Amino acid sequence: MDTDGTHETRPTRTGHIPRPAAPPKPSHAPTAGPTLGDWLRVPRSSDGPGVWTYGHVPRAAEEPEVTPTRQLVSGALISLLAGLLLWSLLWNGYLGGFWLWPLYMFTPDSWAGTLPSVVASYVWYGIVIGALIIGFGRLGRWPELLRRLLRSRAVQPLHSTEPARPEPGGEDDPVRWPQVRGAGLVEVADRLEGEAGGGRMNDVDYARIRRAWDSVRVDPSRMRAFADSVRDKGAGACVHPSGDRDLPVRAARHDLLARQVLLGTVEDGIRNPYARRGTSLALDPDVLGTSLLAVGPSGTGKTQRLVRPVVESLALQALAGQAAVVAVGAAGAQLGPDAAYDVVVRIGDPASVYDLDLYGGATDPDEAATLLAEAFVGDVPGIDVRRAATALAQLLGPFRTAYGRFPAVPELRELLDQVPAAFDALRRELAADGAQQAMLRELDARTRQHGAHGDPGPALADRVALLDRPAFAGFFDTTGQGRPFSLRALEHPIRVRVDLPERGHADASRMLARLLLAQFNAAAAARADRSLFAFLAFDDASHTLTAETVRGVQRLRSAHAGVLLTLRSLDDVPEALRTPLLGAVGCRMAFSGVTTWDGKRFAEAWGTEWVETRDVTHRTVFADQPLTRAIHAFRKLVTGKAVTTDAVTVRQVERERWSASDLAHAVPPGHAVLSLTSVKGERAAPLLVRLAGTA
Repeated sequence: MDTDGTHETRPTRTGHIPRPAAPPKPSHAPTAGPTLGDWLRVPRSSDGPGVWTYGHVPRAAEEPEVTPTRQLVSGALISLLAGLLLWSLLWNGYLGGFWLWPLYMFTPDSWAGTLPSVVASYVWYGIVIGALIIGFGRLGRWPELLRRLLRSRAVQPLHSTEPARPEPGGEDDPVRWPQVRGAGLVEVADRLEGEAGGGRMNDVDYARIRRAWDSVRVDPSRMRAFADSVRDKGAGACVHPSGDRDLPVRAARHDLLARQVLLGTVEDGIRNPYARRGTSLALDPDVLGTSLLAVGPSGTGKTQRLVRPVVESLALQALAGQAAVVAVGAAGAQLGPDAAYDVVVRIGDPASVYDLDLYGGATDPDEAATLLAEAFVGDVPGIDVRRAATALAQLLGPFRTAYGRFPAVPELRELLDQVPAAFDALRRELAADGAQQAMLRELDARTRQHGAHGDPGPALADRVALLDRPAFAGFFDTTGQGRPFSLRALEHPIRVRVDLPERGHADASRMLARLLLAQFNAAAAARADRSLFAFLAFDDASHTLTAETVRGVQRLRSAHAGVLLTLRSLDDVPEALRTPLLGAVGCRMAFSGVTTWDGKRFAEAWGTEWVETRDVTHRTVFADQPLTRAIHAFRKLVTGKAVTTDAVTVRQVERERWSASDLAHAVPPGHAVLSLTSVKGERAAPLLVRLAGTA
């Protein structure tokens, strides 16, 4: 473990890019790990969603019965005594001499009293004794007891055989790139094999080049460019546009071959299914594509043990050309260093290099108005979001027609407040072009509706005023002078972090979070190329969700995208949306310390299961005979308990998988209860997981 609390889990000799200056003196000893070749050759198998496939050995579906040692000892002693008794009866003739008939039948009479007769007799005695030992040994389970005593067989049930590893240098050795070699690119495969064997290739390089090769298989016209890139750059071929081949630091353990991040270990207890007990649990795009909701109070480790590992995993996949990730959190949230991202947007920080596109890259005024209305008034009770979108479109359309761009925040506020100077200037621009009568009618309609009953204009103006503050001066620029980031960039393998000014502008931060979620839902669904997995992670999604965004989250799985939402409590979501939210996401996670109110919602979402219960009834025995009553009285005097008999009733009952009380009081610190659903529909029952963490 590093001194900063992070874990180095990448394979050794990963081939860091050489730098001209000497590296600083390390503050910790290097962490041992497998070489790239050993890491690639480890078998990967899965028997359900969320299984850490690296070296996984599937367990039996049900727990086999294990006989107690005391029962084995008593059974072995009884069978031994029974065997000795039977031999004694045979030897002393109490059962007759029938057991000697085979000896008499197969030995001639001339052997009587000779040495061969003695030898044959003892051989027969040995056969009989051996048969008794085998018979009574199997009856008394002597072999099992012997193995138990010698500890050569663990008490744990047997696992299935481990999958075979490919032999180094074999035809199926992944280090030799058999698919590339089989396509006739022997020189390219030799170059890649030499890079891997020489320690100049890391796990990100391997995943990135394999992704590039997959694209070549889909479009063979790219084969020449792929081969030229590998010949020229080796392990640095097809590099990410940033030039990065790894993250500056890793806070979790990753398996880029399976696109997984290790989250923790399933507790080896009766609350978990036997097949998952003690196994490692991981997350990958297959389950994150159904979106994940995590609820837990502050201090339970949602950021360190969930958000950062997931974001880090997808950032590595972005470097490998497999994903695009956007992480949203308050300024100062521990979501990784700036060097781990391509774009860092610090809203409200004058030193921020990048700005945020308020309109999400939209060019259609109606689309832009819909997104803004959802963010501005989607959480305001009593306001129709569709009417608000119409009111915004009546302003955005004419303004874009007149000036060729959407209005900046101060300009939008003036238009919503019906400032005469701004309205007259816009009208003059439109009147100068006689072909813009439709846009003039839009302005006239907005003028007539302003101040009418139910007009959303004043509420929109109040929300826009939250962004028209000196702290945000220079942000949300639409004149082309800044460097705005738009979620339309999800078409590319990009790594983005957005820092919200939660400390001084909480309401504005929540509004921007709603805007980012609405824009992500629209951008992910509108992508022409959905080969990249798009992901949006919220470090705190409180007061972010609206009815429309919840419906949008449910549609993300078909767009090869997903979101991660963390909440301190479900009370941070409107009551009418709590049940739809739990139904919209496929993965649900309850950290330790949740309230019984939140636990009740999770218990309802996880449903019930059939379990076998045993009811034991103790009944006092009343004896009729004087001697029996005397014995019972003496036994009660000695033990202090009356003589009873036990009546056992076994039945099947339907019970909650996790009750609200269990979630609130039975989940230890550092643990969480997690259920998973894959995009293919596979499900994993709620599992009690010990989280790995980053510290």
